[in-house]
Amino acid sequence: MQKIALALLVFMAIVFAVSFALQDHYPWLGYVRAASEGGMVGGLADWFAVTALFRYPLGIKVPHTNLIARKKDDIGEGLGSFIEENFLADDVVHDKLSQISGARAAGDWLQHERNASHLCDLASSAGLGMLTVLDDSDVQELLEALARRHLLEPEWGPLSGRAVETAIDGAHHQTLIDIAADRLAGWLREHPQAFDRMVSARLPSWMPSIVDRFVDQRLHTEAVRWAEAVAADREHPFRIATSRFLADFARDLQHDGTLQSQLEHLKHEVFDSPRVRSLAAMVWQSAREALVTMLQDPQSDLRLRMLRAAQDLGVRLREDATLQYKVDVWVMSVVEHLVDRYRHDLASVVTDTVHQWDAREAAEKIELQVGKDLQFIRINGTVVGSLAGVVIYAVANLVIAPLAA
Repeated sequence: MQKIALALLVFMAIVFAVSFALQDHYPWLGYVRAASEGGMVGGLADWFAVTALFRYPLGIKVPHTNLIARKKDDIGEGLGSFIEENFLADDVVHDKLSQISGARAAGDWLQHERNASHLCDLASSAGLGMLTVLDDSDVQELLEALARRHLLEPEWGPLSGRAVETAIDGAHHQTLIDIAADRLAGWLREHPQAFDRMVSARLPSWMPSIVDRFVDQRLHTEAVRWAEAVAADREHPFRIATSRFLADFARDLQHDGTLQSQLEHLKHEVFDSPRVRSLAAMVWQSAREALVTMLQDPQSDLRLRMLRAAQDLGVRLREDATLQYKVDVWVMSVVEHLVDRYRHDLASVVTDTVHQWDAREAAEKIELQVGKDLQFIRINGTVVGSLAGVVIYAVANLVIAPLAA
């Protein structure tokens, strides 16, 4: 377009030269001369205006030219302020977010298995990347610190006492007794030989062997009956005694300083620093290996659960209007908060980017984007100048000249 505009200007200059030389012989060429003269003036004026935006015309440092390069930073600040005030304004952001339902759109997108699978792939890749970047020693130190803060530093006595007390109040210990008594009765029935010679070995040697066998068998039978009775009767004396013992134990754990000190000593003896550090390392290593294996395998239980969860979420987002509303309101509040807090920082991206540009580079980039339209301005200026020249010449000859005569 630049060549076309230049060619049109040269054409006007040639027409002007020819018509100016021949207008005395051909009076009607006066109109042509006026048109070409006006076209040259308009074309040159618009050429100067367009060129002055990006560089010095003909290299001459005329004031108020080369505007883009000289005012680059001001333009960047103006663009940043314009974006901040007109695109990131609270009412603009609110109105735009109110017009869309991000929750429903997300639900429609997640409904398709391919999209849900793609999301799971991205999440898995992100998880693998995070596991790769994480420093094992840092994670182990974090786990060790958490274990100390939440497991080792609190006193175990009062906490354990309350836990036992809660279990007794809910009769949960009775369930444990049921299981233990059932298992004990079954084991005793299956292993009668465990009672062989248990008592008979302590009887006098002159006792008949039949008495020895009778005593051992009787002991085994009574042991089985006792275990079965404990399992069947919730009011069995053993159960009552166990409940009383556990209640006393729970009370002592909460209020007996000696028992609490013994428990704390045992805790620190078992979980000293090397053991805690080793436990943290073992837990993290096992968890890391398991996560890496499951995240890498598309058919792993974790990946399949992630896929089902994503699809279920998509269905709920599409069909549950209440959930849609809650998600949209939450997203709107988060976005509005972020925009309100970081509005200036977001707009400063434009300002800082323009500041970093080289002045000549900035002028070239802007000219590359709008240069074609600016060349049309030069062409239009030439055409409008030609029309204006003809009109002015016609008015001067047809109206003003007769009046002056």
